[in-house]
Amino acid sequence: MHSTFMRYFDEVARQGSIRKAAAVLNVSSTTVNRKIIATEKTIGVLLLERTPEGVTLTDAGRIVLEHCRETLNGYERTKMMLDDIRDLRSGHINICAIDSVTYGLLPRILLDFNSVYPQITYSVTTAQPDDIMEAVASGICDIGITFTFDVHPGVRIISEKGAPIGIIMRPDHPLATRSSLSIADLDGLKLVRTVDARGRNSIIDQAFTGIAPSLSTNCFTDTLHVAKHMILAGRSLGVYTQIGFYDEIQQRRLCFVPLQQDVLLNLKIGVVMSAASGISPPERLLGNEIKRALAGLRLDAAAPGPS
Repeated sequence: MHSTFMRYFDEVARQGSIRKAAAVLNVSSTTVNRKIIATEKTIGVLLLERTPEGVTLTDAGRIVLEHCRETLNGYERTKMMLDDIRDLRSGHINICAIDSVTYGLLPRILLDFNSVYPQITYSVTTAQPDDIMEAVASGICDIGITFTFDVHPGVRIISEKGAPIGIIMRPDHPLATRSSLSIADLDGLKLVRTVDARGRNSIIDQAFTGIAPSLSTNCFTDTLHVAKHMILAGRSLGVYTQIGFYDEIQQRRLCFVPLQQDVLLNLKIGVVMSAASGISPPERLLGNEIKRALAGLRLDAAAPGPS
């Protein structure tokens, strides 16, 4: 069966008559009838009961009609989505992300996306992982980029990327040559950590219950810019994923050593959207761009140490 038959058969079912359907379709009755008869012969079952008063669907015909209408409706929806993608008439996307994603990664994605789809505008805010999940689930935010270790039931994960937490430091630090570190290795060292660690609610605290609160943290901040300067100045070691420091690590201005703890090694950063609402074409396109950008990052190993 193909699209011509589907259109013919759908209209015949609507009109209850091959002649009336042919008039609507602007083709001859013979053309419509032959197409349906040819399909009946191909599948080996009658689809229509033909009478002088018109036609009625057989049981098989009702099944085929349902398939035809689902296919035709799906095709129309696809055409509309493709039209929207081509023209991108829709206007604004609200993005909420963990702070580290807004350094390098997200700006590059948005610049590239904007060069192709200049009609789209954005709002970008940063928040803690739980708050991002809540914002997406409630519809305040269209796209969230966050850790996916505790998924809100109101969101769906579009894509994920492994992003373990480890220690960010200068290449000249004594620990920079290590392939991994334990929490004990951090004893007595000054750390810079996310602000939620102050209330003992961070991922680190959850992974190292009863140990992480005793870490010697000299700065709690929700601004990666502050953390980055302290680490580059050699005043602190950072407890983060690589993602917000990726450029500096690739330039060997900083290095990353993972912490040997299962929860931290298996952490993932993901793109999340609402589970209750549909995904618009712009949101889908941007979500795919973020997915591709994350896939291109190497975040799951020590990198790079001293030359």
